[in-house]
Amino acid sequence: MSPVDTPTAVSPAGRLDTLLGKYTMYRLILLVLAALAVYSLLLDALGWLTFGIPEMLVHLALCLGLTYASNRALAALFRVRPHSESSLITGLLLYFLFWPSLSPMDVAGVALACVLASASKYALAWRGRHFFNPAVTGAFVTGLTGLNVATWWAATPAMLWLLVPGVLLVLYRTRKFLMAAVFLVVATSIVTSELLQAGITLGGALWQALAQRPLFFFVGFMLTEPLTLPPRRWHQLALAAVVGGVFAVPYNFGFLANSPELALLIGNLLAFAVGQRGGLRLTFTGSRALTPSTTEFAFHPSRPVRFVPGQYMELDLPHAKPDGKGRRRVFSLTSSPGSDTVTFGVRTSEPFSAAKKALLALKPGDQVAGTSVGGDFVLPRDPRTPVLLIAAGIGITPYLAQLASGAARDRDVVLLLLARNAEEIAYARELEASGARIVARLADGSAPPSFISDAGTAMPERTVSGSRLDGPSLLALVPDIADRTVYVSGSPASVASLRRAARNAGARRVQVDSFSGY
Repeated sequence: MSPVDTPTAVSPAGRLDTLLGKYTMYRLILLVLAALAVYSLLLDALGWLTFGIPEMLVHLALCLGLTYASNRALAALFRVRPHSESSLITGLLLYFLFWPSLSPMDVAGVALACVLASASKYALAWRGRHFFNPAVTGAFVTGLTGLNVATWWAATPAMLWLLVPGVLLVLYRTRKFLMAAVFLVVATSIVTSELLQAGITLGGALWQALAQRPLFFFVGFMLTEPLTLPPRRWHQLALAAVVGGVFAVPYNFGFLANSPELALLIGNLLAFAVGQRGGLRLTFTGSRALTPSTTEFAFHPSRPVRFVPGQYMELDLPHAKPDGKGRRRVFSLTSSPGSDTVTFGVRTSEPFSAAKKALLALKPGDQVAGTSVGGDFVLPRDPRTPVLLIAAGIGITPYLAQLASGAARDRDVVLLLLARNAEEIAYARELEASGARIVARLADGSAPPSFISDAGTAMPERTVSGSRLDGPSLLALVPDIADRTVYVSGSPASVASLRRAARNAGARRVQVDSFSGY
């Protein structure tokens, strides 16, 4: 989604968000893992790793080839469209989990893990949602057979030079820094404590915990994998603490012993218990134009959708020729919880990605899959907490379900809209009926609809027309902003600018929801 541009200098964070927004999360993870695989081959060539180039190349080809082929074969068997990016990610994960070797027994074990990983996506799933991380499932079951065992060799000190930046990039894109920090603190504390008791120095204990155990790889590519996460942040933080403990505490119950694989599988099971259990089939019922550049798409779900107003749904939009952005997209739910129909507001001006073309080509009766529901862009539980909602362009969408659920009747709500012109104010009818106090700043200087206050008359002209919405401008518009919880929704660049303006205006609590281009 590409909300209206704000005429202000883009911060480094805004530029990074815009750059990363060109890639879906799946594509970014695939690129990072591919870079790590090339880096591992370079390290081996330089003598920093000792597997041997032939062993590593055969191992890489086996992992990628078998996961890709088995996934396509199983997709054909179950008559679904295969997700190639997902299979390649699984193959690269298995490449880093198992020791590169040409031993027939080791090769057989890796082959089994690849096939089991692909099979788990279909056999160990409920209504289209995975119970468990596929790569770890394949590794764990293979370990039980005795053919091979996962060594997580990515936890090699030489790999850290690229592994850590890659993990940080993924965590930044997925906004999972806090979850990762909770896991790392819990797991590192336990491991370090045990090593200290064994007589190792503090520096040595920390080095062994962080550089010689797969903590970074585990948290960056496994624990934060989206399809096996619970929907809310506090669920995710609790999960990170539990998995961190299970990961680090030594135990042995015969055939079940401490391992990263078992820790993650336990976490996956706990996440499934509290999340949207299974994917959804969504039947397209129609669309309507919201503005000249935005459209609302409506679907009938195969079963009721559990969500909190402000959350999103990820849609799987299969198409014959996917582009670099993949086929899965995240959209804010604009319908009310409990509605028979789920709706999404989407920017539909050119240029179109392949996935957006697939969305626009839907005909009534066509079906797509809703793979997950989540997000924490939700209003405070206490209705006495006043809020300021700032929406840049189509960034209005996460607020629609909140307003439709009566948020403005239960609490003090101010909604600030930023749009190019009056025609680009989406959901005008719904906004008028919401009861919220609404103020709009239109880039062309025109007046908004009569039920919306004009920011040009609410603030001095010099702070509105032709200049950026900065801290003093926002404070003049909402003098009690320090007492409000502020929400900002829009493009990554707009969100970065508006969040900074809100902070400069005195806001103490700011939550953001950015919509990357698609």
